[in-house]
This record gives sequence, C-alpha cells and structure tokens, in this order.
Amino acid sequence: MRRTQQERRDQAETALLTAAAELVVEQGVRSLTLARVGERAGYSRGIVTHHFGAKQALVERLARATQAGFVPGLENEPPGLDRLLRLIDGYLGELGRIAVFNQAFLLLWAESATQPELAPIFRERDAAFRADLAEDVEAGIADGTIVESAVADEVAIAVVGQLRGIALQRLLDPGSVDTEKLRRSVTGSWRRALRR
Repeated sequence: MRRTQQERRDQAETALLTAAAELVVEQGVRSLTLARVGERAGYSRGIVTHHFGAKQALVERLARATQAGFVPGLENEPPGLDRLLRLIDGYLGELGRIAVFNQAFLLLWAESATQPELAPIFRERDAAFRADLAEDVEAGIADGTIVESAVADEVAIAVVGQLRGIALQRLLDPGSVDTEKLRRSVTGSWRRALRR
C-alpha cells in the first residue's frame, strides 16, 4: 500500500526529530547541525532544511515534541488532587525508563539556563507546566480535597523544581536514583502535604 505525501512527511519529521534527540543526548545541543541530523536520519541536509528551515526551528520543534506526553494518560483526567498526584507519580515512573526523547528534553532544559536561544522556549514550556499544576491545586481547593492554605503557584514551582531536579540527578547518575522508591515517597509526601 502506498503512503500518502502527508504520511511520508510525518515519517520523515519523526525520523529527523529522533535523530536530533539522539545527537543532543550523545553530543549536546551545541554540536547539533542540520547536516548531522539529516545524516543520522538517513536524509539529506536539504530535507532537514525543508522541514525546519534552520537549527533554531529544529530545536524549538524538538523541545515541544520531547515534552509532549511525558506522562501519558492524563488528558482526560479532570483537574484536582488526583491528577496532580498521578502526574507526579507518572513523571517519576517515566524517569525509570527514560527514553531518548525524555533525555533530550531534560538536557535541552538544563542547557537553556546558559543558552539564550533556548531560554524562551523552556520558559514557555515551564510556564505551561506550572499553569497545569496550579490548575490542579486550585481545582482541589475548590472541591475540598486540597487544604485551603495551599498557594497554587508556589506548589507548582515546588513540584516542577523537585521533579526536574530528580530527573537531572537520574541523568547524571542513573544508579543512584531509585525512581520506584521515589514514586512512593515523593507522591506520598505531596499527598500528605496537600490533602485536606
């Protein structure tokens, strides 16, 4: 069966983004070039340029692709304490089997602190992440499952900081971070801290 042009385009983009993620994990974002991405994916540099135009657009698309769906299965979960706890537990669970896209996201996120071209992308991604978490806290306060004294924005900052900090430790020294034990203790700590 012949694939449509859109299917071929989607397949090429997936291959290019996977190649870019692998290169970021192996060599860092500074060494990422359109030519290397094309070569790794089995395409010409021209195809990479056609899809993304420039390295900055490729990195932006990679950042969005790598963060999307980090914790699968939350799309239909209503906001509140249960979704917040499932997100924390799921994030830590994903770190236990950290795939190349997740590794690439975390490395790009860390590099965004010193790379001016990455900073706006990751400020936006982190702001969206914190907004989702704050929405969960606000919904939990409204439905009576979260203590009224919880400050949604502060809880969101603390959760993101904790999760990303654990993730970076896991990348740096995988053997020292037992994500299964952390799932129980970290999720349990947030449940005790927030539950009404």
